[in-house]
Amino acid sequence: MRRTRGKQRLAWLAALLLVPGFVLVFAVFSPARAAGGTDPFAGLASPNFDNIQNAVTELAASGNPRARPVIAALADNRLYTWRWPRPDNGLFIKDPDGRFVDARTGKPIATPPFPIIRPVIVNDMVRSAIDAAKGMLDLFSRNVTVRHQAAEALFEAADPDSLPLITRALAHETNPGVHALLAEAEAAARLKSAATPVPEKLAAIRVIGARDDLAARSLLASLSGAAPPVAAAAAAAVRHIDRVLALWNILETVYYGVSLGSVLLLAAAGLAITFGVMGVINMAHGEIVMVGAYTTLVVQQFVAAVFPALNDWSLLLAIPAAFVVAGILGIIIEQTLIRFLYGRPLETLLATWGLSLILQQAVRSLFGPTNVDVTSPSWMSGAIQLGGLTLTLNRLWIIAFTAAVVGLLMLAMRVTRLGLAMRAVTQNRRMAAAMGIRTPIVDALTFGLGCGIAGIAGVALSQIDNVSPNLGQNYIIDSFMVVVFGGVGNLWGAVVAALILGIVNMVLEPVSGAVVAKIAVLVLLILFIQRRPRGLFPVKGRAVEA
Repeated sequence: MRRTRGKQRLAWLAALLLVPGFVLVFAVFSPARAAGGTDPFAGLASPNFDNIQNAVTELAASGNPRARPVIAALADNRLYTWRWPRPDNGLFIKDPDGRFVDARTGKPIATPPFPIIRPVIVNDMVRSAIDAAKGMLDLFSRNVTVRHQAAEALFEAADPDSLPLITRALAHETNPGVHALLAEAEAAARLKSAATPVPEKLAAIRVIGARDDLAARSLLASLSGAAPPVAAAAAAAVRHIDRVLALWNILETVYYGVSLGSVLLLAAAGLAITFGVMGVINMAHGEIVMVGAYTTLVVQQFVAAVFPALNDWSLLLAIPAAFVVAGILGIIIEQTLIRFLYGRPLETLLATWGLSLILQQAVRSLFGPTNVDVTSPSWMSGAIQLGGLTLTLNRLWIIAFTAAVVGLLMLAMRVTRLGLAMRAVTQNRRMAAAMGIRTPIVDALTFGLGCGIAGIAGVALSQIDNVSPNLGQNYIIDSFMVVVFGGVGNLWGAVVAALILGIVNMVLEPVSGAVVAKIAVLVLLILFIQRRPRGLFPVKGRAVEA
C-alpha cells in the first residue's frame, strides 16, 4: 500500500514538473497572437480537412501577401502547426534547408520541438482547392503574362462561384488586355449561372461572341437547351464565329502555303541559276543542300565547344560557312566533272546522279546513317498569335530569310559584273563569248554560286526537317518543278512558282492527303507544261528563243 502511494506521489510530482515545461516551450516557440480580429490562416491549423479546404480558398481570396508562400508550403508538405489545439493557431513553414519561419509574417523563428508540432496533412479535396487557389493568386501576380493565363483559365472554367473573385480582380486590373479577358471570364461565369437574368445573359453572349475563337464557340454551343431568347442569340453568335473561323482557316492555309513555298524557293533558287545559265541537269543539287545542313551541325558543335557563350547565335555563323563550303564544292564539281559534259544533258544527269550517291555515302561514313540533332536557337522558338492565326517563329524566320536571300541574289544579278555576265551568257552564250566574256569562268562561278545558295538552303532546312543523308532527296524533284514551272533561268518565275505550288499543296493536302496532293500537283504541272513549255516567265533572248 505504501509503495503504491509512493508511485502515485511520484507521478503527480512529474506532472507538476512537465506542465510548466510545456507551457514554457509553447511560450518560447510560438508567436503571440492578439485576441480578436479575423485570421485567414486559422483554418489551416485545423485537423479537419473541410476546414483546411475552406481556409485555402479564403486565404487565396483574401489578398494577403503571405498567401502564396503559405499555400505553396502546404502543397509541398512543408507547413507545420501545433500537435494539440492552441488559441494562437501557430503555423510554421520549413525551408528546404531545414530552418523554420513564421507562416504569417515570414520571420525566422527557433526550430520548434518535433514532439509538439505536426505537418498539416492534405487530401485530394485539399489539393484541388490548392490548385484552384494558385489560379486565384495568379490573378493578382505582378507578371502580366501570369495574370493573362489565369484570366484565360477562368474563362474556360466558366464557374459561377468565381464571380466574386473575378469582380475583385477587375477592380484592380490595369492592363487593358487582361482587363478585357477578365470581362469575358465574368460574362462566361454569368452565362453559366442560373441566377443571371435573361437580359444579362444576352449581354454576356455579345461579349463572348466578340472573341471569335473555338473556346467561345464551344461555350455558346452548349446553350442550345437554354431559354429561347438565350438559345437564339447563342446560335446567331455561333454562326458568326463559324464565318470568322473559316476566314482565319483560309489565312492559315495561305500562311503555311507561303511557308512551304519559301522552303521550296530556297531549295530551288540555286538550281534556277545553274540550270538556267548552264543547262546542266544537276541531280546532286539535293545533296549540296544536305552538305549545307551538315555544315550547320559542324558549326554548332564547334561553337558549343570553343565559344559556348555564342551558342545561341551559331546558326547565324553557319550561314556564311555553309555558303562557302557548298560554293567551293560546287566549283570543284564543275571543274572536275561538269565542264566535260556540256551539251550532253543525259550524260550530265547520269553523272550528277552518281555524284549524289557518292556524297550520300560520304556523309554516312562521316556522320552516320541516322538523323543528327541540329538545335534551334531560342529566338526561333515559340509563336505569335494574330487573332485566330498562329505564326510559328521558325517558319516566320525562314520566310524572312528566303526573302532576304532572293532579294540579295536578284540585286547581285542586276548590279554586279558577275551577274551581268551570267545574264548575258543565259540569253546568248556565243554572243557573250564574242563580246569578251570568258564563259568557262562564268560557268564555274555560276555553278559555285548556285551551290552556295543551296548550302544556305540547307541551313534553313535544318531547322524544320530531319538532317540525315537522305535530306536532299526530299527536295530535288520539287526544286525541278519550281524551276520548270516558273521559267528556266528566271528568278522571279521561281518565286511565283514556289508560292503557287506551296499554296496548292496546302489546299489539297487536307482534302486528299499528302501523297495524292503531290500526284495532283505533278499532273497539273504536266498539263500546264503542255500548253506553256517554257514556263510562266520564260527568259527572253535570241539564243533561248531559237
